[in-house]
Amino acid sequence: MGVAAASIPLASFRQNGRQPASSAPVDIGREPGAADEGGGTHETVAGSRRPNRASAAGRPTMILGVDIGAAGALAVMTDAGELVDVFDMPTLRDGPKNRRTVNAPLLAEIVYKSHADRAFVERVGPRPMEGAVGAFAFGDAKGVVRGCLAAAAIPATFITPVQWKRIVGVPPGKDMKDQARSNAINRWPGKAQLFARKMDDGRAEAALIALAGLLRFNDVVELMPVDLLKARAAKG
Repeated sequence: MGVAAASIPLASFRQNGRQPASSAPVDIGREPGAADEGGGTHETVAGSRRPNRASAAGRPTMILGVDIGAAGALAVMTDAGELVDVFDMPTLRDGPKNRRTVNAPLLAEIVYKSHADRAFVERVGPRPMEGAVGAFAFGDAKGVVRGCLAAAAIPATFITPVQWKRIVGVPPGKDMKDQARSNAINRWPGKAQLFARKMDDGRAEAALIALAGLLRFNDVVELMPVDLLKARAAKG
């Protein structure tokens, strides 16, 4: 059940002139989180270099926030923090025991039609008391997201839940879904209907992840050469 992307024109490889990345993304590695971020870590993935489409097209830089998982979502906003649209994570019940899995072609279509210049993604990992099937599903979802972003040549920064929640003021813990929805509604009251249902917590978190990325990592230049990104990561 996706949100109609009325505000974002449909795009395809040919329509928007974007070409798939010529190589896989470069994993710059994980950097120690700042002391005030509770020791969280983040990792940066750089896509291939490309022209500055934002300035060429005379439009603002577009940011994509991604809450990974079958119940996750994607949010598109400008670099000024204006929320443009949200999309539920596209899934199909085609996994083991009829589990929902993230569908790569459908996700790729959302990524391309977002016209995003950079992405901020929640960095997920093994969770306590989670079985092998659940852990594999989360790892598979992360791989699909990384692949779609790399194919679209969108540089991505992965942010831990501890980091992004602290930045935007959401209390830690898995039972704070309504807090995320309330936070998103208060920040974007004109888009409140997008977060009206209890099941819309993924949309709220995706939007807040994008905002947290803008506030915390705005100094990471999206078009920075890969070699320079590696040097920055090596310095820690």
